[in-house]
Order: sequence, then C-alpha cells, then structure tokens
Amino acid sequence: MKKKKKKKVIQQLVDDTSHLYSENLEPSFTCLKKKKKKQVDAEEDINDHEKPLEGPDRDYKYEELLSRVFHFLRESNPELAGEKRKTILKIPEVLREGTKKTVFVNLVDICKMMRRQPEHVMTFLLAELGTSGSLDGQQRLVVKGRFAPKSFQGILRRYMNDYVICNSCKGRDTRIEKDKENRLTFLNCDECGSQRSVAPIKAGFVARVGRRKAEI
Repeated sequence: MKKKKKKKVIQQLVDDTSHLYSENLEPSFTCLKKKKKKQVDAEEDINDHEKPLEGPDRDYKYEELLSRVFHFLRESNPELAGEKRKTILKIPEVLREGTKKTVFVNLVDICKMMRRQPEHVMTFLLAELGTSGSLDGQQRLVVKGRFAPKSFQGILRRYMNDYVICNSCKGRDTRIEKDKENRLTFLNCDECGSQRSVAPIKAGFVARVGRRKAEI
C-alpha cells in the first residue's frame, strides 16, 4: 500500500509540471531576455552618441574650424592673413663716367619691374639726389655728380613705398592716375580696390638729351 502512495505522489508531481508547461511559462524567460536586449541596445545608442561622426558631416572642433579659416584666407589673399609679400628689385648697376658723372645702367629694367614709367622714376631720383640728369641713347640715366649704388637703392625703396605699394593690402598691383578735375594724383590698387592720394614730385632740372637726339 505504501508503494502505491509513492507512485501517486510522483504522478501528481508530473501532472503539475506538465500543467505548468501547458500554460507556457517560457515566455516569462523570453521577456527577461528581451529586457536585457533593450538595455544593451540603449547602451549601444549611448556609445553611438559619444562617438564623433566621421566624414564631411562630422562635428568639427573649434581649433579645426579656425585652422581651416586661416588656410582658406592664406590661399585666397596672403596679405590679409598677415603674410607680407616681399618686393625684390634688381640691385642698381652704377658706373662712374669721368670724375663728375654717375651712370645708372639698369634704370629701365627696374621701372618695368615696378610697372612705372621711367620718366616718373627718374624725376623722383633727381629730386631726391638734388641734381640734374638725362637718359642717353642706351636708356641709361646719366647723373651729374658722384653717387654710390646705396644712394640709388635707398631712393628706390622710398619710391616703392610712396608710389607703388598699397598701404591697405601691401600689394604691388597698383596704378597711378591723375584726376583732371581736382588735379590730384591717386594710387589705385587693383588687388583690394583701395585708393589714396600721393604727393606730386617736385621736379628739378631734367635734361632729356638722348631722346632729343633720337627724335632728330
């Protein structure tokens, strides 16, 4: 009789467990798994937000944007970025003619580099030197007196600052134009569009013997 009771108890336990499986308790475990998956997905979203975007749509730092601005600024206009463009001219070739005259050999070549008329540069040179001179048949400036090459070089630098270089952008792409109405002379810059007035040159005595001979 005791053995039959044990069998009944075991059978009852089996029936109870089968009843539990029939009610499908597994979804409760799957629900737990899904909740865990949601937590993992949430962590992945957080990690994705922490990672910076790559490519052209990524978030740029302030230093990167600032460096890019200065890079484009230097490419488009170096003067506005603080980079001064050096003006390199040929060294004046000066010779002695006798004991009382000096010959400036490459004046015309330097005038072409500055994009200025030789007559205008010659007038400024003679006014600064306080002497007289002329262009000979070889387009050389013959000056009365004895002068060193450094004297011509210093005067040419002053001429560049006064009549060539733009004060706004430090560019050399400039033009000298005279206003007929008010009789003023202006320096117009083709790079930045600025304009400033320049002082007229107080010309001394300039002999143009070489050109007169050529015309005859």
